[in-house]
Amino acid sequence: MPTKYPFPVRPAIADVASSQIREVATLGMEMGGIIPLWFGEPNVPTPAFINQAATQALNDGKTFYTLNRGIPELRQALADYMTGLHERPIDFERVTVTASAMNAIMIVAQSLIDVGDNAVLTAPLWPNIASCVQVMGGEPRQVALDEHEGRWSLDLDRLFAAVDHRTRFLFVNSPNNPTGWMMSTDDQRAVLDFARRRGIWIVADEVYDRIVYSRRCAPSFLDIAERDDLVLRLNSFSKSWCMTGWRLGWIAAPPAFGPILEKMSEFNIANAASMAQYAGIVALRDGEPFISETVARYEQARDLVFQRLAAMPRVTIARPDAAFYVFFGVEGMNNSLEFAKNLLGKSRVGLAPGSAFGPRGEGHLRLCFAATLETLSEAMERLAPALS
Repeated sequence: MPTKYPFPVRPAIADVASSQIREVATLGMEMGGIIPLWFGEPNVPTPAFINQAATQALNDGKTFYTLNRGIPELRQALADYMTGLHERPIDFERVTVTASAMNAIMIVAQSLIDVGDNAVLTAPLWPNIASCVQVMGGEPRQVALDEHEGRWSLDLDRLFAAVDHRTRFLFVNSPNNPTGWMMSTDDQRAVLDFARRRGIWIVADEVYDRIVYSRRCAPSFLDIAERDDLVLRLNSFSKSWCMTGWRLGWIAAPPAFGPILEKMSEFNIANAASMAQYAGIVALRDGEPFISETVARYEQARDLVFQRLAAMPRVTIARPDAAFYVFFGVEGMNNSLEFAKNLLGKSRVGLAPGSAFGPRGEGHLRLCFAATLETLSEAMERLAPALS
């Protein structure tokens, strides 16, 4: 039921559901003694060399407004970074700096969705994405991934069938939060060909593109899209460089879309924090060893958690190819929110309910394994009685 407020507010805002992940976390924080694996956040602070770059920027007085699309040095650094990772060169004019990937998603929704429009989203999916479409008066249409024999996959025919004349964009989150699924290059090419024929946008959330366990980076729409294709690729410094609190992200877009993003940045944030932008330059320049070490650590954590959970009789689990989550089913669980709350009391472990990620997520729980092996081992010991 929509929340009732004692004052006027847009129905599209009033009807947006609150975060179930936050609901579980708030309950757990009040208890104490909980192993918190509910949020999608690295467990280590931002590395010192990035912090020092921000400190230097502060000491140098770089505390003023910047250009709406970001300081030129960071935009060029991002263009060079993406060119080094992908099959095609990415030039400066395609880059817009944002205050986080969340900000990027919101300004894209503001730019593309009108009342009565819809966006087709792969699911399960981080809930804020569908909420951005709802806030704009649009309809989020979720097309479920399939889980079969320990793998997640996407039925492209079902994805395409969900598109109609009011569809403004296809939203693809790969690598996926919460499942760890990665879209193949062949599937990305099929989606791109379909979007070209229909004249609709692809919004590609590739925030976890470097948290990958079999290659340097995940397949990207940037590998196959032409410069002027209707592709908006979103990314963030939060996960790969452990900079969640810095609120720094970026969009790669067709050059002609840059003025739209410039206007939307002005109306929402003016610009990303100046000192964070200077830190971002150094993260891109010097951060590759840190990313490699971090991914190696996550891979050990993934293997530990997967092996322990797969051995629990009530658990059905697919091995994630990327990101730092396992998204597992529990036999007999039909209300994951209540189940996650009960786990807090019984097991003292905090997990995210699958229902937070849309209807396809019900029956599952998400565990973030960006934690120490010791912490994860203890969490598995605590969870075993409830999941066996």
